[in-house]
Amino acid sequence: MREGRTASALRRVLGLAMTVAGICSAVVQLAKGGAPARSQQAVTAAAQAAGAPHIENAKLETRAAGANLDATLREIAATAEKVEWVGYHVEEVAGERSVCCNDNWNDGNCGTCRLEKENDGTTGTTHKDGTAMLEGARQLVVLYRLEAKKEVRIRIASDDCTLDAGGLAFVWLTGVKAAESVALLETYVRGANFEDHGDRGIANGALTAIALHADATADRALESFVTQEHREGLRRQAAFWMGAARGKAGLTALQHMAKTDPSSDVRAHVAFALSVSHEAGALDEMIRMAHDDTSSHVRGQALFWLAQKAGKKAVGTITGAIDNDPDTDVKKKAVFALSQLPKDEGVPKLIEVAQTNRNPAVRKQAMFWLGQSNDPRALQFFEKVLMQ
Repeated sequence: MREGRTASALRRVLGLAMTVAGICSAVVQLAKGGAPARSQQAVTAAAQAAGAPHIENAKLETRAAGANLDATLREIAATAEKVEWVGYHVEEVAGERSVCCNDNWNDGNCGTCRLEKENDGTTGTTHKDGTAMLEGARQLVVLYRLEAKKEVRIRIASDDCTLDAGGLAFVWLTGVKAAESVALLETYVRGANFEDHGDRGIANGALTAIALHADATADRALESFVTQEHREGLRRQAAFWMGAARGKAGLTALQHMAKTDPSSDVRAHVAFALSVSHEAGALDEMIRMAHDDTSSHVRGQALFWLAQKAGKKAVGTITGAIDNDPDTDVKKKAVFALSQLPKDEGVPKLIEVAQTNRNPAVRKQAMFWLGQSNDPRALQFFEKVLMQ
């Protein structure tokens, strides 16, 4: 009996001592300006409750972005002696695809995005098995890699991706406003030379991230990048994203660029940007460029991208260029464009050109591409020519 009472008393004393030790530890931590430490599981749960994607293999911290996103990121970077990541999300432009952390569109089956790949430090993605999503996630995750107290890389991912931080510290910011995000990302774009490959990593990442923000400030930012005081490299890249991601606002800006940009190289890239646009007016603008642009290079590129887009309007414009464009090089490019059409449209037109065009260089070009087609109709045409 006495031994039992003694053991019970010892347990009570031990429990009291442990409680006191815990309280003392909390008091010491509070005295240092911090809160009692939470388990990593609790931190992860809090981050996901705040809208974070699934983040694994990370020393995760959740923090409010505060009133000034730029200042908050600079503050975090100022203490980043070692590599760490900072991320937040904003609403993503509508579309049928997701984006993975290698900055490429994918089929909505993102899987795990390894922010720190072994050996070379490049970004990689492991795709998960299963049915791809029909629509992309509505939230875009913007990621900043910090090293030696500065931002060295910007990546993006859809929030259906799992992020593997490679065991590094990861700060998830909450309450980020899209307009502030665009304004911050603009500073990286404007501060870079897009012809200098050493700076393109962070600048291209920032430009891509801006393009995928579902906010009107992103349209205004991209429009500001294509004014003539900017270098051609930036104008070309911004034009692509206007076609690929910015819908009607992007089409309007591209139509303006197609008529006013002084560089034929940039205008040729505008033709490509129009070819990736889903807006109805994009095809009409490509046709106008193929007819009216003062540069034969631009007209030829417009014809090429029209062929990729195909359609009855494209066929008429391509054959019209073969008949009427004053530049033989453009005519030859138009013949090549015919070879890029679906065979049921392109092969008969190539045969017609080879038979009837008055320019021998154009006829020769049509014969060449017929020979590359491996189409039975082309073979029959060659047999007929040889039998004459």
